[in-house]
Amino acid sequence: MKLLLTDSGVRNASILAALVDLLGKPISEADALCIPTAGYGGPYADPGGPWRFVSGQAPSPMTGLGWKSVGLLELTALPSIDRDLWVSWVRAADVLLVNGGDALYLCHWMRESGLADLLPSLSDTVYVGLSAGSMVLTPRVGAEFVDWKPPTGGDRTLGLVDFSIFPHLDSPDCPENTMADAECWAAGIAGPAYAIDAQTAIKVVDGEVELVSEGHWKLFDPSS
Repeated sequence: MKLLLTDSGVRNASILAALVDLLGKPISEADALCIPTAGYGGPYADPGGPWRFVSGQAPSPMTGLGWKSVGLLELTALPSIDRDLWVSWVRAADVLLVNGGDALYLCHWMRESGLADLLPSLSDTVYVGLSAGSMVLTPRVGAEFVDWKPPTGGDRTLGLVDFSIFPHLDSPDCPENTMADAECWAAGIAGPAYAIDAQTAIKVVDGEVELVSEGHWKLFDPSS
């Protein structure tokens, strides 16, 4: 997969240009599937959040970017749908738009639905994550981001990339997400980790990582 792991969606021209580059064609010619599932997890969930994401009414631009088409893929429904059918929907999409919310809840349903097993085979698909939608691809989220508790416990996620993500750096809506907080979090991760703000995204193609930013970010690398 080609990944664009954002903090808060496509918030600036640099992130938008990175998305178009990954797609290899204009947004108006691309078919999208949006995945709202993470918005239902965690103690602060409300039904309005997933609706705003799906409808394009959220402040984080994702579904409202002018796609050729937008479909809805709700992971909690997939176990009751014929697998060949929903897999055909995923394979036909140019891009997956994955909502924020609770990363561990999202991880659980990616595994339960079978989407987690499918993702590595989607070599031409662009994956755009928003907050938890980005964090779910990392090895761990860290104890600080454990709200919904998976049946297996812990803070492990899918590990499709080899770094972790501390989102919403210095956001006025997240006063606990300062750079000092990120440093403490990174010490517990014990692996490469990025702290990123709303104007930053991480682009990953064939394992090559590129930071796309009009804001600020920091790499914590215990090996350096």
